[in-house]
Amino acid sequence: MKTSASHRSRPTGFEHALALRRLDWLRIDWHVLGLAFALLACGLLFVHGMDQADDLFERNHVDFRSHLKKVLLTSPALLAGLFVRPRWLRRNAWMLYGLSLALLVLVFAIGEERNNARRWIPLPGGVFDLQPSELAKLGLVLALARALYTTRLQRAREWVATGTLALVPMALVARQPDLGTAMTFAPVTLGMFYLAGARARHIAQGVLAVALVGVLVWQLGWIRDYQLERVDTWLSSMTSEELIRGRNGPAFHTYHARVAIGNGGWFGTGLGQGVANEAAHLPERDCDSIFAVVAEEAGLVGTSGILALYALLIVLILGSASGIRERFSRLVVGGLGLYFASHFFINVGVNLGLLPMTGLTLPLFSTGGSSLLVTFLALGLALGLAAQQEPSLDRDAFRD
Repeated sequence: MKTSASHRSRPTGFEHALALRRLDWLRIDWHVLGLAFALLACGLLFVHGMDQADDLFERNHVDFRSHLKKVLLTSPALLAGLFVRPRWLRRNAWMLYGLSLALLVLVFAIGEERNNARRWIPLPGGVFDLQPSELAKLGLVLALARALYTTRLQRAREWVATGTLALVPMALVARQPDLGTAMTFAPVTLGMFYLAGARARHIAQGVLAVALVGVLVWQLGWIRDYQLERVDTWLSSMTSEELIRGRNGPAFHTYHARVAIGNGGWFGTGLGQGVANEAAHLPERDCDSIFAVVAEEAGLVGTSGILALYALLIVLILGSASGIRERFSRLVVGGLGLYFASHFFINVGVNLGLLPMTGLTLPLFSTGGSSLLVTFLALGLALGLAAQQEPSLDRDAFRD
């Protein structure tokens, strides 16, 4: 008995999810991918410089080989994101969001506690531990895009229902506790509301709502003493006298970050030759504080170039989102651009002393397996959804 051609060509479940044959390689924004790889290469150079400095001074704080192994292990996520079909992603957005919430709940049961925080789930192999809060950011972008795909935010209940999608993961992450990461959900959420067509007046009301949530969190005692101390330290460190006075106490991290940045001068000290690497007093210099190392070793000129490249990457991703006619894909790509933008501005702002001290990675630069995994997946999705523009009949597709 012969098998019909239609039966032979019927897509499998795997083919429903991934467009392995239909992806138009000519429509991929190769300039965005090249820019991302250039920034990744810069990050690898600075981490390698840290590793060499540690070898010179007989330390083992930063391991370049371990970082490179994480890059190689997580980089296939870029291809996975690149091939995902927009229609499959839209249909399964709620499931993916639910899985990200399940991981946030699971971390309380089997997560590993470090520095009085339970944020990581150990993975087999020991290359890196999974941080569910990183995946939750991606899950939130998908859920918001799915909700805003059919919701125009014209009624109060629509705002409440959509805003709740962000409040749930924010509350779970804040309970780990990781208030700094929890607060990064806010700019992505409000930014996606704006991309979905919300009015500026309503966005301002959303900002006020976020502030009220912050007050509520403080009243419930979810803000720890050390987190309040960070805010107090940030406010008191606006003057150099107070910063120097607290350099061996609560302002230790802030002080050494600013010392490193100021030591860079115009052209920097050279890879691995800054005080941040030689003295190794700067905490988390390969992760949360990597911008301070970059600023010291590349100087004002080199750092300005890197910042310009990073800003260009964000602008190009948001620009590609504006060219997508199908609403769901446009919102996802725009949300991913906001993900990169929020990490960029918060990481740089914290190291410059413009924001209170909080732990947040700089994608494509910082070490950390979970951050790399989500960065590659987000980049792949942004490129893939922009290249696989499917026909759309929703009313947004006919707007200029």
